[in-house]
Amino acid sequence: MKKEKNYDLIVVGAGPAGMTAGTFGARSGLKTLVIEKGISGGLSNEATEIDNYPGFRMIGGMELAEKMKEQTAEYAAIKELEGVNKIEIREKEKKMVVFTEKDLYISNAVVLCTGTKKRKLGVKGENEFLGRGVSYCAACDGFFFKDKSVIVVGGGNSAVRGALYLKNVGCAVTLIHRRDELRAEQYLQKKLENAGVHILWNSVVKEIKGGKAVRSVVRYDKKRKIEDELAVDGVFVYVGEEPVNALATQMGVKLDENGYIITDKSQRTSRERVYAAGDITGGVRQIVVACAEGAIAATSAYEDLAS
Repeated sequence: MKKEKNYDLIVVGAGPAGMTAGTFGARSGLKTLVIEKGISGGLSNEATEIDNYPGFRMIGGMELAEKMKEQTAEYAAIKELEGVNKIEIREKEKKMVVFTEKDLYISNAVVLCTGTKKRKLGVKGENEFLGRGVSYCAACDGFFFKDKSVIVVGGGNSAVRGALYLKNVGCAVTLIHRRDELRAEQYLQKKLENAGVHILWNSVVKEIKGGKAVRSVVRYDKKRKIEDELAVDGVFVYVGEEPVNALATQMGVKLDENGYIITDKSQRTSRERVYAAGDITGGVRQIVVACAEGAIAATSAYEDLAS
């Protein structure tokens, strides 16, 4: 193994938690590498606007991610577009071997910041029309639906932000929610009301239909117990997220009943010198929390390796 492929700390995932862990690890004196399967930023790249991160009244998700990346890159090495396939723990040597799509690296400690992925509706037509009318990111695809009719499925902050973004770019937006009230923060609900977004309450999407692209959805009204078909050009899905825990499972790291990594207050997991931070740990999934956990995880790694 070449010397340059040996690290004190390897961080898997370059979302806000991972980039912060990279910064704090490197600044503490640890030779640190951050590995990301996509581009730095994680799901924060999909946030059209962020208005609850300290120091910024309003900032786009991609802009904030880029600022974080620039700062992290001053201290730690970052490798993007390089997914991690496996991490082998060598107990006797007290080393971790990280196998990626392109190479392998050796580290003394690992921070898992693998985050979450968008949950699917699980209905007929969803996979078939992915990229042809079905999307999980309004900021990514909303422009292509200007002057067209779309539905947003969900009732949390992300769904409401997505609906507002689509309305702003010129879409005719309808929000479909399975309950009779939204889970989104009150100020977002007020903005949705002021924007005049139509809401179909107590409703679920049963099927997505079309030809070359989406043309309609079958909606089930749970209260009236009837189905109807709505003509739409796009379906934007915001029904929650699920943990990306394949690496944690493979390493034998303990998970909770929902599949999130269990950590103590110092972000230590059930495996020695394996830490976790950010959305993969569940809890309050906010950027500010992810950053805090990333800082704690890297600091704990430094303390453990120095002892």
